Parts: sequence; structure tokens; C-alpha cells
Amino acid sequence: MAAMEAGPVPATLAQEDAARDASEAAGAGPEAPLLPAGNRLSLHLHPGGCRRLLRLCAQQAPQLLEVDFLQLSGHEDPQLLEAALARLPWSLPRLRSLVLKGGQRREALGACLRGSLATLPASLSSLARLAHLDLSFNSLETLPACVPQMCGLDALLLSRNCLSELPAALGALPALTFLAVTHNRLRTLPPALGALSSLQRLDLSGNLLEALPPEIGGLGSLAELNLASNRLQSLPSSLAGLRALRLFILHSNLLASVPASLARLPLLTRLDLRDNQLRDVPPELLDAPFVRLQGNPLGRPPPDPPSPPGPPVVPEMPRLLLTSDRDSFAVTPQGCSVTLACGVRLQFPAGATAAPMTIRYRLWLPEPRLVPLGPHDALLSGVLELQPHGVAFQQEVGLWLLFVPPRARRCREVVVRTLSDNSWSDLETHLEEETPKRLWAHCQVPHFSWFLVVSRPVSDACLVPPEGTLLCSSGHAGVRVTFPAGATEEPRHVRMQVVRVGSRELPALLGEPEAASSPLLCLSQSGPSSFLRPVTIQLPLPPGVTGEGSRVARGGGGAQKGRPGQRPQPLSPPGLSLDRARLHLLHRAAPAAAWDDITAQVALELTHLYARFQVTRFSWYWLWYTTKACVGSLARKAWERLRLYRVNLIALQRRRDPEQVLLQCLPRNKVDATLRRLLERYRGPEPSDTVEMFEGEKFFAAFERGIDIDADRPDCVEGRLCFVFYSHLKNLKEVYVTTALDRRARAVRGQVSFYRGEVPEVVPEEAEAARQKRGPAALWMATLPIKLPRLQGCEGPTREPGLSLAPLNLGDAETGFLTQSNLLNVAGRLGPDWPAVALHLGLPYRELQRIRHEFRDDLDGQIRHMLFSWAERQAGQPGAVGRLVQALEQSDRRDVAEEVRAVLELGRRKYQEGIRHTSLAPGNLTSPDRLPSPSPEPAQA
Repeated sequence: MAAMEAGPVPATLAQEDAARDASEAAGAGPEAPLLPAGNRLSLHLHPGGCRRLLRLCAQQAPQLLEVDFLQLSGHEDPQLLEAALARLPWSLPRLRSLVLKGGQRREALGACLRGSLATLPASLSSLARLAHLDLSFNSLETLPACVPQMCGLDALLLSRNCLSELPAALGALPALTFLAVTHNRLRTLPPALGALSSLQRLDLSGNLLEALPPEIGGLGSLAELNLASNRLQSLPSSLAGLRALRLFILHSNLLASVPASLARLPLLTRLDLRDNQLRDVPPELLDAPFVRLQGNPLGRPPPDPPSPPGPPVVPEMPRLLLTSDRDSFAVTPQGCSVTLACGVRLQFPAGATAAPMTIRYRLWLPEPRLVPLGPHDALLSGVLELQPHGVAFQQEVGLWLLFVPPRARRCREVVVRTLSDNSWSDLETHLEEETPKRLWAHCQVPHFSWFLVVSRPVSDACLVPPEGTLLCSSGHAGVRVTFPAGATEEPRHVRMQVVRVGSRELPALLGEPEAASSPLLCLSQSGPSSFLRPVTIQLPLPPGVTGEGSRVARGGGGAQKGRPGQRPQPLSPPGLSLDRARLHLLHRAAPAAAWDDITAQVALELTHLYARFQVTRFSWYWLWYTTKACVGSLARKAWERLRLYRVNLIALQRRRDPEQVLLQCLPRNKVDATLRRLLERYRGPEPSDTVEMFEGEKFFAAFERGIDIDADRPDCVEGRLCFVFYSHLKNLKEVYVTTALDRRARAVRGQVSFYRGEVPEVVPEEAEAARQKRGPAALWMATLPIKLPRLQGCEGPTREPGLSLAPLNLGDAETGFLTQSNLLNVAGRLGPDWPAVALHLGLPYRELQRIRHEFRDDLDGQIRHMLFSWAERQAGQPGAVGRLVQALEQSDRRDVAEEVRAVLELGRRKYQEGIRHTSLAPGNLTSPDRLPSPSPEPAQA
């Protein structure tokens, strides 16, 4: 009966079923439909996802009754897609999330293709539980009539379609909290949009809007409004009614003025007005710290009237694309756009320089003197130096730095940091997304110096007026500071940073299972050191700790020290589910390094979720729940621990060649995923140890006791490898370890010792390292033992003594050779850019689709399969290495191309040195192609 109500099966499906029956009759096995995994059914990556869904519905699979999440591809056949969607209300009655996105397919040049979805069946309006609907990246020209009838919708995503208007019926969705209609063709908005009383996030960026309806001021719950990249020329005064607005993005419009009432929005923490036509801004906004005004002609006179009609002559700005062998370029007053070989982009506007100037650049490896990291900052890039230093430009120069975003991005922001007047400062930074794993940090610089990209905890700021205000954390619910009226006579700027503490990190560090703490709060201010009236701070209670409303008697004023042991007593029976003796409020007055327990000196008010207290001056604050009597030293230990991240050094033994070990240094959060990915090719050495150390340090590895390294990497020097690690920097180091003794000897046991700072002149023996391990040592850090067994079945010299890695004969004597290890390093750096590289290597698009399908859940498998299958086909052919380097450059991966060139140059140099050393050629070696064929491995030549 349900199948009849859902409509007939389309003819194409019937034909496919007939073909399938004929195939099974001929001996082919039936294709099992993909069953849902738990309550989720994802069919967007499987060919014929709609066909599979229709079969499941026809079979009335009981698992469908529990499905609440369904994802289909928008590239399916429109007739099949409509038939599959028509059956959803009867086959998936509990569906809460429906994702019908396009964009899974790409054209020949790699651009995402829109899905074919242009409408929805009317029966979808009966999905009573549907709360999330994603129709992004499709071909919708009008909103389907069934969407405004889905009264339970909480989130509606319509980005990257072809919508020119929104229906007025959209205002009848009472539960809608998130609406995204970015990158469409909207010119106007319906007044009924103001009736969405529950809407909290509205994103209309990338459209053609010229004006906003006054009714938009009725969105009383709206917290985030993004109208960037439109054609807005003015804003309605009704925006003053958005009392809950925190984030207002208006950059890249045509605004000539903004209402002064925006400065009076009580919760607004960021107003982005960059790249508009603003010449005059209300003083309330001009001085506000949360307003971004770069790119506006502020204070400039209006432009001259247009000249008489005639063809305008606009000189085209020169564009420079530097190669790796150039470290300088010339800039003229005309301006230019420059792309450096390291991936950095610069834009010099016309008139930035009064006379021609030569600019030099260099990319430095991170060094402590060049990396000004704060207590909880993380470095995301190398250090870029631009010269000449200190020369001021007449107009600011645009700078774009490419970086890979860290895994943990919640409650953190990215800024470009520069050195100016012997001190480091942060520049106003705007992020531009290239791919989900590649971002550009864009800023305007007045002069040249050193630049780097840093991730830090989100900084919230406000201007405190004499009448008082409220400052809330944008990333941590429950953290807020209340400034009463009269707290200050003159307006002053206040800045807040909040650092999260891992729920498992603190108990593991203190050895106390029940230990917990609130987020770490840092408050700073301009002006006098103290306030005229106490300021109220609210912190969430530590995880797992709850209480009821209760007030504690005041023990002292503000956050001042008092006599120890004077803990306030409750005014009434507390009725709390926590032990008050275990709750401590800690205070750290900068620049002191000690934490003080001020619980006995403040009036601590507890609710079931929060703790509130009053102070008169700012610093660091922390709420602890622990059985320890003195928590000051513990807090300092935990605070120092939070400043650094862990890295791990792991050793993996090669299954095909047990005598070879891959030693790899990587961040701790990548260890498990790396071990799983390499499990098929490697196993842990015996005995297997994992050495754990801190990031933010510089390590040197010394190989001892019969161990040598396969030095086919430029950073391997004389048997030692330098590991330079800063927080979340993507410079993973790896090296192959082999035995230096006779292969027919007994198993070799050795160790790799790691040192901080300078490398010792004499590497200590095993006994010396053990002695240092028992006592304090300034240089030695850790030792990783390694056992390299004899190769089974190798009784005689059946293999070359110096060859441990099966070579991949890619290259020639003139251009150099690449080994399997080199290609693994290249594969590890490509990431989501691999399809572009593959197309430039000449792989057909059909083969890319096959690789994507075969390794659909394994990005690294896709990259390795593509690269090694191409390399195997190129074996013995001249010019293969050159084609690889050219493909990397054409795919904008010049960083990887430079590494390949460095490896090739190292191999050529070692090969030529070996030829001279064995007297096979004169000292002035000029014609490598006339010499005997070299070893395919540069490191072994």
C-alpha cells in the first residue's frame, strides 16, 4: 500500500532491475543493497544511491524505520531522485536530517559541479520530524513549495544554488534557527523574513542584494548576520532592534554610511565593515575596538566628476610569478601583484612606492628568536622575511600567507604576527578559504619585516563606558564579566581570553581521578590598574560539579590577599551537591609566576551551573575542584603543561624488509591514525617504545650502537636528524633506519637518543645515556630502543649490502632519481590537491573517479595509489621526474616541487662525488649522461 502511495517505479529503474535479473541468470552474483549503519544511511558516495534506496524501500527493510539521517547525491538521475524522495515519508518516518548536496563531482579542471536537483516532491512536507535540510550546491531556481510547510525545520541550507528570490511563506517556519542562502542570485528579501522569531544565524553572503527590508529588525533572537559580498548601499535604522546580535559581517559592499545605532547593540562583539565606500563613520563606531574599517576611503574627498565620454585608459597591473631560483623582484609606482615561489602572495597598489624598489624575500625555519609564542599560542607557518626592513609604503601592501589550519579550531583565532620596533604585534587578519584544509591569512602591512601565522585563543574585547556594560566570551558559554555603572570614570578597553582544559588532561596530570577545573580566564585592561567599583566575573563550574543557588558570606574585598584559612561560611544551608572544601578559586597576578588561593577572600556565589565573584583588578583566574590542600603549585604545573603540546616519536618496522625501520616524529593526536594507516606495511620494533616529548622544542636525534640511516633526505646529516617542532606546525620528520653491520650477523640492538639544544660533540654510550636518565640532564631527553633482526632466509650475500629499500627506478642520470621513500614524502604532502596534480600528470579523469571510488574513505590511499601507479608506468622513461615537478608547479604546489628539487640535487651531488671518489671520471664532471648508470637511490650513490 505504501509503495502504491509513493508512486510507480520509473521505467529506467524497471529496466535496470530487468538487466540485473538477466545478469544474475547469467551467473553474476546479486548486488546486495547497502544497509544503514545504525541510524545513518549515507548513499552520496555510492554509484546508484537512489536505486539502492528504492530497493531497500521495496523490500521494506526494518532498518529503515530507525534511520534519522539520510544523505543522497544531487547528481543522481532526476527521475530516480524524485521517485526515491517520494517514498521517504512512508519508508523513513523518523527522518530528522536530509542532505541532498551536489558538488561531489568535478569537471576536467577540478571545479565542483552543481547537482541536478531542481525541485522536491510535495509529499516531503509530511516529514513531521525533519529538522535539518541541506540542498546546497544544486540547481534550484525557486524554493520548492514543500519546504515552507516543514514546520519542524531547525536548519535550512540553500547555498550555491540559482535562487533569485525567497518566498514570503518562508517566514512561517517557527522553529528555524539557521538559514544559509550564500552564493545565489538574490536581489531582494521578503518582508516576511522578519517573522522568523527563533532565527539565530542568517548567512546571505555572496548575493546581489541592494537593500534590506525594514522588517529585518524584528529578528530578536538573531546572533550572527552575514551580508558580505553583496551590493548594499545603505542599512535600515531598524537594525537597532537586533538586541541579541553578536557578529555582523558587512565587508565587500557599497555602503556609503552606517547608522550610529549599531554602536548601541549591547552584545555586539564584531562589526566588519571592510572594503566599502565609507567616508564618514559615526564616532561611536570609529573608536569601537570590535569594528573593522580597513579598505574604506575614510576622510578622503569625494572623487572628481567623471571626465568627458571616451574610452577609459586603465593600465593593467603587472603580475609576477617568481620561480624558485629568484629571491628578489622589482616594484614600480605603477604597482604589481606578486606570487612568490613559496606560495606567498603580495599586492602592491598603484602609488605604494614613490620610486622603483627591489624587494627581497626569504623563508626561515622557525627559531626561538623568530617565534614569539604566547602562553597558549600555536605556530601555523614558517617565518617570512621581506626586505628592505622598515621602509614605509605610501599605501598599505596586501599580504596573503598560506597555512594549514590546526585540527583544534574551536574557540581559537588565526592572526598574522609581525616584528616592528623590536617588538611583535598582531595585524588585522582576514581568512580566505581555498579548500577546507588550506586557508589564506590576509592582512595589510605598512612596511616590511618578519611575518608568521599564529593560532591563539579567541580574544574578545569591548569598550567599558562609565555607565557600565557586559562582556561575554564568544566561544565559551557561561564566561562573562559584568561592569556596573561607575566602575570607571573614563572609557577603557578590556580584553578577555579563555583557554579550555581537557576533561582527561588534568586528572592524568595530577594523578587524581576526581580532579576538575573550569576554563582558564585571562582578563586585561587599559588605563588604571583597578576599577572604582567591583566587577562581577562568572565562570562555569568544573565538569561533573553541580550546585544549587547559595550565597557565601563575604570574606574580603576584591581579589586581595588575606589571612589563610578564613573561608567564608554559608549564610544559609547550602544544599549543594559539591564539597565546598574541595572548591578553590585561584588567582595569578602578572607578572608573578605563582598561583594564589583566594577562595577565603572573595564572596563566592554558586548556582547549579556557575560561580560568580567580584574583583577590582584583572589578571588570570581559575576555578578548581580537588582534594589537594595546596593547589597553587599544582595549578602552576598544570598551567605550564597547557602551554605546550605533546609530540610522539614512533618506530615502525618494515614488513617486507624487517631490517629497515621507519622512525617518525609527529604530533600526539596523529599517532593512532598514522599507526592504523601504516599497519599493513609496517609493524612496531621489538621491544617497542613510543617516546613522548613536548612541542615548542628543538630536538636532535643521534643514532648509536650499530645503527645507520638511509640519508636520502636533505635534512639527514652525518647520521643525525634534527627534529624542529613548534605547536601544530606541519613539518613532520621521518627517516629510515638500517643496520650498519653485516646482515649475516646476529640481531642488532641499538638506540636512538634525543637531545635538546646543541648536538653533543661526542654521542654518549648506552651506559652514559642510562646514567643521565637517572639524574638531571640539560641536553638528553629520551631514548628509543630499536631491535633490527636478521633477515629470515638470507644465508648468503644474496642482496647488495647497502640496499635496504626496494628501489623505484624513476628518473635518469641527468635529472636525478626518486626513491620509494621520496614518493611517500611527496604523497604525504599533497592532501586534497592530488586530483589537480594527477590531471597535470596526464591521468584521465575516468581513472581519477575510479581511484576515488576504490579508496573513497581513505584520502592517503587515493594519493599513494595515484602517484605510485603513475610512477610504475614511467619506469625507464626519460623526463619522468621533470614532468612530476612541472605538474606540482602547475597545481600551485611549489613547496612540494622545491622539496623534490632539493632531493634531486642532493642525489646528483652525492652521485658525482661518488664517481670522482672512485676515479671513474675526471674532477670536472660535466657530462653525466656519458657515465655508467647510477644507483636509483641518491642516498646510496
